[in-house]
Amino acid sequence: MRYLVRLLELLLLVLLVAVTVQNSAIVEFKLFFGHSWNAPLILLLLVFFVAGVLIAMLATFTYSLRVRRELSQLKKELRSRQASSRVTKDPSDALAD
Repeated sequence: MRYLVRLLELLLLVLLVAVTVQNSAIVEFKLFFGHSWNAPLILLLLVFFVAGVLIAMLATFTYSLRVRRELSQLKKELRSRQASSRVTKDPSDALAD
């Protein structure tokens, strides 16, 4: 199984190198106010891919923090409810016996 994974990784590396070689032409990236930037196409693709990954990670991180905060608040509420139910007994418990 390990050799199959390594073979797939090698195949993916070869495919990525082939795509890089095919997209090595210099392109002009036009910005605002007449500014432009000349760079290989693969470099521009890599920059925008990394920017997209970073934005997605930031969005996921903020969502994860919000969920953790809510979970800790719910745990505290549950602990306080359990502590209060131990101190006071429900009068209907005597009727159930």
